[in-house]
Amino acid sequence: MQKYKIMALTKALSFQKLYFFLSILILKHFKTPQKNNRENTNNNNNNAASQFGFHRFQILAQNQDLKDRILIFNVEKALLRSSSLFPYFMLVAFEAGSIIRALILFLLYPFIALLPEDFALKIMVMISFFGLNKERFREGRAVLPKFLLEDVGMESFETLRRGKKAVAVSELPQVMIESFLRDYLDIDCVFGKEMKVFCGYFVGLMEERRELIVQDNVLHVLEMNYDVIGITGFKGSFDYQWFSCCKEIYMVNEQERKNWQQLPRHLYPKPLIFHDGRLAFKPTFLAALAMFMWLPLGVTLGMIRIIVALTLPFEISIPIMHFTGIKIRTLNPPTKRKNNKSKNILYVCNHKTLLDPVAVSYATRSHLTAVTYSLSRMSEIISPIKTIRLSRNRDKDAELMDQLLSQSDAVVCPEGTTCREPYLLRFSPLFSEIRNEVSPVALNCHVSMFYGTTARGMKFMDPLLFLINPWTRYSVCFLDVVRCDKNTRGDYCDYDDNSKFKVANLVQNKMAKALGFTCTKLTRKDKYLILAGNEGIVTHGNAR
Repeated sequence: MQKYKIMALTKALSFQKLYFFLSILILKHFKTPQKNNRENTNNNNNNAASQFGFHRFQILAQNQDLKDRILIFNVEKALLRSSSLFPYFMLVAFEAGSIIRALILFLLYPFIALLPEDFALKIMVMISFFGLNKERFREGRAVLPKFLLEDVGMESFETLRRGKKAVAVSELPQVMIESFLRDYLDIDCVFGKEMKVFCGYFVGLMEERRELIVQDNVLHVLEMNYDVIGITGFKGSFDYQWFSCCKEIYMVNEQERKNWQQLPRHLYPKPLIFHDGRLAFKPTFLAALAMFMWLPLGVTLGMIRIIVALTLPFEISIPIMHFTGIKIRTLNPPTKRKNNKSKNILYVCNHKTLLDPVAVSYATRSHLTAVTYSLSRMSEIISPIKTIRLSRNRDKDAELMDQLLSQSDAVVCPEGTTCREPYLLRFSPLFSEIRNEVSPVALNCHVSMFYGTTARGMKFMDPLLFLINPWTRYSVCFLDVVRCDKNTRGDYCDYDDNSKFKVANLVQNKMAKALGFTCTKLTRKDKYLILAGNEGIVTHGNAR
C-alpha cells in the first residue's frame, strides 16, 4: 500500500513539474515577466545614475544650442501627444484586414486595457497583423502617416529639429512607423520591432531583439559621440541598451504631452498630399463604438438616398437629400440660357469624389453627362446622371467628347484621379482641345465617417460608403468662363501652339485660388505609385 502511495505521489510531482515547465515556456514566449523587468530596470537605472542625469523635458525644450547633439527619442512617449495606441492598431485591423477583424479588436480591447502595457501591445499586434500578406501591406505608407502626423506634438518636434541628428526608437512594428518618420518628418534613423513572417504572411509576433548587426553599428557610432541626449517618458521603463550611451536623459510626463499643440500642416517637413484608407476619423475606442452603432442605420439611409436620387426630380430630391444629411452649397450659380440654340457648356472641375459630376448636376438643376476616365460598374448603375467612359486614347477621347457636347452639357475632371488633401494635381489639357470656352467649377467636399474613394480597395464600394456617411458637405463654386481667344468677358489666353497647356494651367490656378488649395505637377501615376505601388493601370471592369 505504501508503495502505491509513493508511486502516485511521484506521478503527481512529475505532472506538476511538467505543468510548471510548460507554463514557464508560454509566459516566456508571449509575455515579458514584469517582476524581472522591474528589477532589471531598477538595477540599470541605479547603475546608470552615475553615468547620466535625469531632467524634465521643459529644460531641453528651452535649450536652443542643440545643433551638435544627437537626440535619441522614444516615439510613443516623447513624440506623440496621445498615450493610447489603440487607434493605430484599429486602422491596421480595419484597412489591412476587414471590418470583422476590427470588430474583434474593438470587443477585446476593454480586457486588453487591463493587461500590463507590454502584454497588451503584443495582443493588439497579434489581432491586427495575424495572416496579413507582407508584400501587400502598405497601410504603414498609405494610411497611418496622416493620423500619426496629426498626433505629433509641435513642442517635441521643434526640439528634435534643432538637433544634429534624430534617432527614433519604438516598441511598435517597424512597418507601422518607418514611412511616417522618414518620409514626412525627415527622422534620420528609425528602429522599431521587426515582425515575424512565415511564407510571406505575418504571424502576429514581433522579434524580441532588433537586427543586432544594424543596431550594434549604430550604437557604436553613438558611443563614440560624447553629445548624445535621450528623450523618453516617465511612465514605464525605457530601453536601457539604447539610452545607455546618453549623457543626459530628459523625461516627458503625461500631462505635458497632453498640453502639447498639434503640429500644423505648414510645419510638416514634407507635405502630405496623398493618403488612402476608408476611415475619415481617428478610430479611438468611443469613435469606433459610434461607427459600429451607426453602420446598420447608415446602410439603410444609404439605400434610401440612392432610391431618392434615381427616382425623384431635382425639386424634390434635393430637399430630401439636404434633410438626410447631404448638403450641397452652390456659389455663383450660372444663369439659365434664354434659348436652346446656345452652345452646350463644358464644365471643368477638380476631383474630390466620384460624385463630383452629380454635385455639379444638382447645383445647375440640369441633367449633365459625366465624362470619366474610369468608373466601376456599380457606380454606373446607381448614377442618377449619364456617364461616358473615356479610353485614355487622346484622339478617340477628343472625338467622343466633341460628339457628346453636340448633344448636351458635360462635366469632366481633368486631374484624372481624386485628391483628398488641399492640393490640385496636374490638369490634362484634353478639355482645352475640345472647346475654346470652358466653365471652371471649384469643388470641395467634407465627409464625417467614410471616404468614398480608394486607390487599393474595392472600387464598387466607393459610392456606397460615401452615401452611408451621417453627413456630407459639398461646396460647388462656379468661376468665370475661360476662353482661348481675347474677349470682353471672362479670362482668356492668346492662341498659339502651347495654348492648351496655358488654358489647363490657368484653370488649375483659378480653382486653387478660389479653394485656397496648392497647385502641384503630380499626376495620377504618382498617386498610385505612392499608395498602391503600381501605375494605376487596371483591366476593364475593375476601374479605378
